[in-house]
Amino acid sequence: MNSTLTAYVSLICTSGVLNMYLCLHVFGKRQRYTRAATYFIPYTAIIALYCFTAAFGLMATTLEEVKIWTTLQYTALPISAPLGLLFIMRYLGMKITNKRMIALLLIPIISLIMVATNDLHHLHYRVFELDPTLGAPFIQIEIGAWYIVHGIFTFACMFVALLFVVLRWKETAKDYRTQLIALLLGQFVPMLTAFLYLIGATPSGIDPVPMVLWITSLLYLWAISSSRLFTITPIAKNAIFNSINNGVMVLDESLKLIEFNEAGEVLFPELHVSMYGMNAEKVWLALTGEDLPTELRVANYTGEVEVELSGRKDKRIYQVRTASLQATLNSKREGLLWIFTDVTEVKKLQVQLEYQAYYDELTQVLNRRAFFERCEQEYTKARDSGTAFTVILLDVDYFKRVNDTYGHYVGDQLLKHVAQFYQEQLQDMLFARYGGEEFIIGLKGMTATDGEVLADHLRQSISNKPLTTEEAMISVTVSSGVAEATFEVGETLQRILNHADKALYRAKQDGRNRVRVYEGLSRETVD
Repeated sequence: MNSTLTAYVSLICTSGVLNMYLCLHVFGKRQRYTRAATYFIPYTAIIALYCFTAAFGLMATTLEEVKIWTTLQYTALPISAPLGLLFIMRYLGMKITNKRMIALLLIPIISLIMVATNDLHHLHYRVFELDPTLGAPFIQIEIGAWYIVHGIFTFACMFVALLFVVLRWKETAKDYRTQLIALLLGQFVPMLTAFLYLIGATPSGIDPVPMVLWITSLLYLWAISSSRLFTITPIAKNAIFNSINNGVMVLDESLKLIEFNEAGEVLFPELHVSMYGMNAEKVWLALTGEDLPTELRVANYTGEVEVELSGRKDKRIYQVRTASLQATLNSKREGLLWIFTDVTEVKKLQVQLEYQAYYDELTQVLNRRAFFERCEQEYTKARDSGTAFTVILLDVDYFKRVNDTYGHYVGDQLLKHVAQFYQEQLQDMLFARYGGEEFIIGLKGMTATDGEVLADHLRQSISNKPLTTEEAMISVTVSSGVAEATFEVGETLQRILNHADKALYRAKQDGRNRVRVYEGLSRETVD
């Protein structure tokens, strides 16, 4: 072996040893490192294998030996570039799925098979023979179709990895840029060397890439020791921004859209990068078809907006927060941040729960609890303003008989029939199911006489509205008790209801289908 080959082999072995050291060093401390280290370990191991097989290839003395070592070299060479890309992606906090990994490793596997079986098809190397002048281990090659595919893929992986790092430069704090420099050069040096090799600017017959990989190894060692690579890794702003579950839109000082995250696209499907630079009014109009609310023009606002999104028929409710955003530390001009949270389902659930809490499940009118809450308020207002207040308690006559004769289903239909009739007649008056077959009405501004007239009118009206079922036509009558508030000291709503209940009891005793007033129970029903 001449001195030139010895120098080549020494450089390549140095690269292999340094990469093996990096692999073992990081593997030994993997528990202390970030997840990016789990990709760096196989990356450096593959490069070490690539270097060692390349070194042994330079010591081959026959074409058969060169072919064997070339095949072994291709167990590592095609995989190194996609592994480097995966390592960079993990370092920058990008999402790596199994599908992406399989897609990146597919071509390297095919390249290995192509090289191992090249003598059968010559798709990777059209010509692969010893250099007629220099002899072994120098090779004279003519590339085939698959070599071009393999080369494009390898360069693409290295270029994309380099591009990812470059794009993160401005977003990375100065303390972490040492790490980026190591990563940049770690991708750039082998890519540049491979390019020079392809254009014939390096010694012919030998792959120079493994000879320069010791440089990248030293760069990684420098980054690990000087800037704590793998111990403290900067997470890219983009990764954080897009991991936020809330939709975020960023406006500059002129209220023009300059950024939004992935969650924002989910909440507003019409949101698109083509809207960058568009005024907030136009953005909001395009997204919702409505004018921009005044509240969204100012900072430190928290509230809710209900919108019907463009292209959708359903309305969405968003909790929105706005915050000022200073462009730079030295700038006095402030942008604006919109933060959206979709609370539509929460609001629907709240409405549903509130409805269930305050409305009777069978008749869909107010329940006893809701009546007491609202009636207490109306009673207090009437007492404070000196306005009359009256309560009517009514009972469906012979309800038990209907249940026993026709069954509970028909009994339920009867209750719904009565509730619907009274609800339609009373409109905005306070009306509720009191319990069982009893209903109750609260009348602000009405005296007992007014209540008596109303109750009797309703009694007569519903008697003319029988319930029609498959089994029979069932006549409906009701008995009612009326009681007026006196606002005496110590009087309560419960006491008024007790008076109405006594009046109702008297109406039933007197034969049902009539109205009785608590005050002076001798008063006759209005006929």
